[in-house]
Amino acid sequence: MIQLSTADGHTLSAYRADPPGAPKGAVVVLQEMFGLTDHIRRTADDFAARGYVAVAPALFDRVQPDVELSYDEEGFARGVSLMEEVGRERALNDIQAAVDAVKDAGKVAIVGFSWGGYLAYEGGNQIRNVACTIGYYAAGVVAGMAEKRRVPTLLHFAENDPLLPMDLVGEFRQRRPDVSAFAYPGATHGFTCAERHTYHAEATGKALDRTLSWISQYVEGQSPVLLKNAGAYAQAKTEKKKSKKPEADDLGPPMD
Repeated sequence: MIQLSTADGHTLSAYRADPPGAPKGAVVVLQEMFGLTDHIRRTADDFAARGYVAVAPALFDRVQPDVELSYDEEGFARGVSLMEEVGRERALNDIQAAVDAVKDAGKVAIVGFSWGGYLAYEGGNQIRNVACTIGYYAAGVVAGMAEKRRVPTLLHFAENDPLLPMDLVGEFRQRRPDVSAFAYPGATHGFTCAERHTYHAEATGKALDRTLSWISQYVEGQSPVLLKNAGAYAQAKTEKKKSKKPEADDLGPPMD
C-alpha cells in the first residue's frame, strides 16, 4: 500500500502493483461500493502483469479507512452510505491524486466498476492527464448522458442489470454516440467479480478483451480523434471484424 496526497489536503491509501519490466503506461482501478476488496486488488495485479503500473485508491478513506465490505445486504447498505458521504467531487479529487501518482509511467487509463465505473465516466471529463476511460456496469452514467466525452470512453453493460435497465441503456446510446457501449447477454450487475454469485465468466472474458484493446490503443497508441460537436470519438477496434451477422443482443460500438 502507498499513500496519496490530494489537492485539498487529504491523505488516502492506495494499492499499487508494478509490472515486471518497463511499464507500457498506467491504469487507475476504481472500486465498487464495497471498498478496496480482493477483487479490486486482483484486478490491479492483472493489469500490472500485463505491463502497466496499476493503482487502486481507497475512496472511502475520507470517511472510514480500511473499508472492505461483504457482498450482502448489510455490506450494500453500508457501501451506499459511505459512497453518499464521500460524494462525487471529493472522490474525483482522490482519483486525480492517483492519476498524478502514476502519470510518469506514461499515458493513464481509468477503469472502474459500478460506483467506480460512474466515477471513471465522470472523471474522463474532469480529471487531467487521462488518455481513456472504461466503466463496468457504471450505475449513474445515464444521468450524465447530455455531456460530450472529452476522452475515448468504453462502457460495459449487463443485459439483466436491475440498476441499469436496457431501455435506459438504449436511450444512453442514442444520446451519446461518442461512447462505445456493449451489453452482455445473461449477465447482471457485478458480473466480473468471481467472489459474487453474479459472476459471469463469458461476459467477463469478452469485456476484458475489449478493455485491453482499448487500453492498448489509447495508452500505448494514438491520441483520440476529436470531432466538432461530438466529443471524443473512439477509434479503437475492440474486436476483429466478422463476416457473419453480429449477435442481436450485443450493442457493439455505436460507430461500427
